[in-house]
Amino acid sequence: MTSAFEHLPFRPADILLPQNCDYDKWSVVACDQYTSQPEYWQRVEETVGSAPSALRLILPESCLDGPNVETDITEVNTTMTRYLREGRFRELKDCLIYVERRLDNLRLRRGIIGMVDLEQYDYEPDANALVRATEGTVLSRIPPRVAVRKNAPLELPHAMLLADDPAKTVIEPLAEQKGRLEKVYDFDLMERGGHIAGWKLDEAAMEGVAAALSALADPSAFRARYGVSNAGVMLFAMGDGNHSLATAKECYERQKKLTPRENWASLPARFALCELVNLHDASLEFEPIHRVLFGVEPEEVVEALLTCYPGAYRGEGDGHVLRYVCQDSHGAVTVPHPDHQLEVGTLQNFLDAYLKEHPGRIDYIHGSDVARNLAAKPERMAFLLPAMGKDQLFPTVLHDGVLPRKTFSMGQAHDKRFYLEARKIRT
Repeated sequence: MTSAFEHLPFRPADILLPQNCDYDKWSVVACDQYTSQPEYWQRVEETVGSAPSALRLILPESCLDGPNVETDITEVNTTMTRYLREGRFRELKDCLIYVERRLDNLRLRRGIIGMVDLEQYDYEPDANALVRATEGTVLSRIPPRVAVRKNAPLELPHAMLLADDPAKTVIEPLAEQKGRLEKVYDFDLMERGGHIAGWKLDEAAMEGVAAALSALADPSAFRARYGVSNAGVMLFAMGDGNHSLATAKECYERQKKLTPRENWASLPARFALCELVNLHDASLEFEPIHRVLFGVEPEEVVEALLTCYPGAYRGEGDGHVLRYVCQDSHGAVTVPHPDHQLEVGTLQNFLDAYLKEHPGRIDYIHGSDVARNLAAKPERMAFLLPAMGKDQLFPTVLHDGVLPRKTFSMGQAHDKRFYLEARKIRT
């Protein structure tokens, strides 16, 4: 690793790429997508068939509560070991990969694949670390993910870090340099995933990335930009994969307890592979994440919402407007003078309390059409939320702390990161 990265939380990694296989069958979307659409994962299963695939190395989130989850986890770990033994990967030592992803809407998203130092990441609400969560972490969601990762020899990332780089100094200059770089993959992704290509950065390109990140991390420039006097630098904010990175952190903390302090730096688990993306990338749009309730009586939910917030009323007015749809109707509840900054905070506060006392479950859905379709059956309803402006992200986290969980999504489900690269996390 070039010494220019030693003080930074993002750095080159030993990256594994699949070889001697069909990349279009290898690469599959993030495991936390399409959780209420099993037909999606069935189509993926049929597309992959018996071919080597990242599908065999991940566990879709919809399976975490399944009756065979322990067997599924064992099968994932066994397949990882077998793929390593069979030489399914080639290793790119100490490198970064510049990525261009042509999305389904034909916009181009740029990023860099590297690894984040988990010593410099903190998901607690009052964190002051260089890398921070942007939304509340649901601690109950970490143990089942730890069960998947703790004995795994490999990690496949879907986490995306965001840099607030309006001058486009870190990632964008690489577009002009790719002509001299080694192209390491170039193929179409399945299921409206678009197209992806990647180039291995040379030493000069990596030095440029390190210099640009160092400038963003300068404390005096950071404080002047955000109007804060004593706050620590927040170089990166989590975009996607907050719980994935929190799981990696938990596994690393467990290993630290069994390892002498002087050996912590050499633990492979200290780092996690991820993609760095500029918040100001033109392709990047914050989409709302809607709430769909299953096993509820919609009118009872609405009445409980009105009771939860004194002064709340049916219809749209001044305040937070919470719009809902169900099989037979649609409407809105307005909460005047809300305590939360965003509508999602007002809604989530109510839903958490309601589901503790009443039957039913909640899912977090990308796309209003999908949410409407899911709600068009008995005993279901969907709350449709507005999008958050991405320029609000860093200032809000700095001044107010983490956002409510599942506040925003970076694009539609098919735009999410696809599993492709891997990294060894056990010696």
